[in-house]
Amino acid sequence: MKPLVVVGDALLDRDLDGTVERLCPDAPVPVVDDPHGRARPGGAALAALLAAADDRAVTLVTAIGDDAAGNELRALLAEACVTVVDLGLAGRTPEKVRVRASGRSLLRLDYGGGPGAVGTMTPAATAALSRAGAVLVSDYGRGITAEATVRAAVAAVAGRTPVVWDPHPRGAVPIPGVRLATPNAAEAAGLTPAGAGDGLAAVTARARALLERWAAGGVAITLGARGALFVGADGTPLAVPAPAVDGGDPCGAGDRFASAAAGSLADGAFASEAVVDAVDAAAAFVGAGGAAGAWSAPAPAVTGGGVVTTGGAAPTSPTEGTPHSGDAAAVMARVRATGGTAVATGGCFDLLHAGHVQMLETARALGDCLVVCLNSDASVRRLKGPDRPLVPQADRVAVLSSLRCVDAVVVFDEDTPEAVLDRLRPDVWVKGADYAVADLPEAALLSSWGGQAVVLPYLAGRSTTALLEEAARRGN
Repeated sequence: MKPLVVVGDALLDRDLDGTVERLCPDAPVPVVDDPHGRARPGGAALAALLAAADDRAVTLVTAIGDDAAGNELRALLAEACVTVVDLGLAGRTPEKVRVRASGRSLLRLDYGGGPGAVGTMTPAATAALSRAGAVLVSDYGRGITAEATVRAAVAAVAGRTPVVWDPHPRGAVPIPGVRLATPNAAEAAGLTPAGAGDGLAAVTARARALLERWAAGGVAITLGARGALFVGADGTPLAVPAPAVDGGDPCGAGDRFASAAAGSLADGAFASEAVVDAVDAAAAFVGAGGAAGAWSAPAPAVTGGGVVTTGGAAPTSPTEGTPHSGDAAAVMARVRATGGTAVATGGCFDLLHAGHVQMLETARALGDCLVVCLNSDASVRRLKGPDRPLVPQADRVAVLSSLRCVDAVVVFDEDTPEAVLDRLRPDVWVKGADYAVADLPEAALLSSWGGQAVVLPYLAGRSTTALLEEAARRGN
């Protein structure tokens, strides 16, 4: 693994965990009994710690105060084998104290809230940047990313080294040329007026606006339990739903996402691949208890398809239970009547395989129902040749309808699904990641009624063609 340099504002986080069994007699507030404390690195220091937990050499370029909290933070980072290059902070080391009970936060106390004067770049910091496989700028609005020499040093390596910039509403604007910027949904909404609401179309508009404003190689807007939406230089939106986890704590999930993305880029991944890796890493982190529990509880198992297995039931929907007895239009109408999002996808689905199933499951996670637009037998023959389909239309409908993630199947006879889409008018149209939105004739059609076309990552190495070739090889 190549080394990672994290540049940003370090904090000291402290959790006070106790039990609550009664309310205070003189105020309607819980009484926390016998709280016990545990300190841990926070902010950019948390991102560095998480990257180091991936068995990666990590250097943290930061500014820490000369005080008790700062000394405690330095000791924690040394214990985690994070090399610290301290530029110096003329002010108090920021400290956040969370009072918790039963794994839930009741109150947070902040100390050292205002930014202090940050020292300038040092030869050690410059040398670390020159050796980095990737750089993560973790901005917590405390001043280090606005310091002129720090910005100049990061800009100097951005042309040859992947830079991930995790912005903050009170922080500095990312330098031009970063490989990936990772605002969360609230930050993106506050940074640009593009789009309205929190649907995929609005999120895509914000990502594209920030991509242009920041002259970035890509923007990934993190959406909490919904995963992330990535837009690269070509403007293609890649929706990456998060694997489902039971419970957990989202505190620190943004740092896990950014550190995982930076690590993937350091090891040669494309930005889109790094986002997929980061979504899976963040989901596992949340399921393990977030920042407070990630180092003491085992992470949920992640399957090869990127789905976290928790033993719980699959998500339900307004149409689940009776999805295949009615037609697609009725399914979508029921979902829209409750304010839900109707998702559609399409294809031949001849010899259904793991790649198909993963794509269907992740497509379903984008909304509240999933309708599959299925090519008829005649349509498949025109597209694939006289020997296809191998599985007749009625059987393909039956197999797709048996999947819990599919709410309805509609068969169309044309070469493209434009006619059926114009009739159904879904909110979201999904295709696998081997497509580009610009290449989909359906994209313009979707936009005519305010719909959104997106691509999803596919499971590498799985395809009907590959299955047929392997069957032919074994038959010889």
